[in-house]
Amino acid sequence: MKRALLGAAIAALAMNASAAHAATATGTAKAKILRQITLTNTSDLQFATIISGATASTVAVSTAGAATCGAGLTCTGTTTAANFDLLGTSGAVVLVGGDSSVTLNGSLGGTMSAALSYSATNVTLTATGGSFKVGGTLSVGANQASGDYSGTFNVTANYQ
Repeated sequence: MKRALLGAAIAALAMNASAAHAATATGTAKAKILRQITLTNTSDLQFATIISGATASTVAVSTAGAATCGAGLTCTGTTTAANFDLLGTSGAVVLVGGDSSVTLNGSLGGTMSAALSYSATNVTLTATGGSFKVGGTLSVGANQASGDYSGTFNVTANYQ
């Protein structure tokens, strides 16, 4: 009987020894949800009315909307930078960008191109969203064909 008790005691100690060396831990699962970004064009890039000259030149509209009319050109009317509004998760950073140029096609023939510039490469959203502007430099040819010119360009907005 002593042997049986001794054997049982050794077995019990062996079982407790395994449990004493075991370890446990917990993990955490996490997720962050961001609102879908809404991107809206609220004003177009407007180079105003241009009277072309005998030599090629440029018309620049800054991202603030200020215009610079090149030598040999006459510029009249209102100029505006394109404006884009953003909505999404407050406090999130949104990377913005898009096409670097746009081709404008004339209603009576002819084309012109404009190099585009962006007011920001990223925007931190607030509770009311955020915005950025697009300006550009339009290349006007010598004796550019008359007509109304327009072209579209793409912009993008993605969470950082």
